[in-house]
Order: sequence, then structure tokens, then C-alpha cells
Amino acid sequence: MRYFHLREEQRIVLVTVLAVLFAYAAMEIHDRYSTTGIASWYGKRFMGRATASGEIFDPEKMTAAHRRLSMGSIVRVTELKNARQVTVRINDRGPYIPGRIIDLSRAAARQLGILERGLAWVRIEVIGKE
Repeated sequence: MRYFHLREEQRIVLVTVLAVLFAYAAMEIHDRYSTTGIASWYGKRFMGRATASGEIFDPEKMTAAHRRLSMGSIVRVTELKNARQVTVRINDRGPYIPGRIIDLSRAAARQLGILERGLAWVRIEVIGKE
């Protein structure tokens, strides 16, 4: 039983329009992304190496790594124990350890007060794009 009697060209246009609408909706959701989980930090060991975005990693810049957020996303990170907040720019991919949601630069970790512990429960919220 056929529900749609469309010519081939009409089907192509319909599928294309639906794909564009779906992609747009996904981008809108991604722009409002917020989640909680474990943050870690990385520093001197990676200093001078190229990040996934191509820029050279500097542990004293306010940057972070995330597995899926777009490069250049601006993210507010709130440490849930002490309520400190930092704003970082996503410029790398990671973390690759299960259970962690973001890898912060040493500078960002210092401002959040998590250098000593190494890990912290945080909320991350996308607040913009570079």
C-alpha cells in the first residue's frame, strides 16, 4: 500500500528538506547543550602539541577538550562542590577515559580549584560559539 504518490524528484526534495530541518533542530539543541559529569584536567605533558583544532596546546589558556561539541564552542563550567565557574573554549577532543565529560586546561582547573583533586563533578553549558 502506498501512502505517498510522489515522483522521484519530489521524493528527493522531500528527503532533502527533512534532512535540513533535522540538522537545524540538532544544531539548536546542541547550542543549548547542558549536562553534568566528571571533569579532569591536562597540562604540561601536552604543552606544545597540536590539538584537534590544529592550534598548539597551551595549558595556561582557558581551553578544554570535549568529545562531541563543535570546535570553538564557548562553555561555562561550574564546579558543583564549590560553585566556582569558568568559561572555556573547546579546541580539542577528549577525554577518552570513560565517565569523564570534559578535559580542562591547567588554567581552567586552577580557577575552579580542582588542581589538587584532579577530578570534580561539574555542570557544563554551551553559552556561545567563537
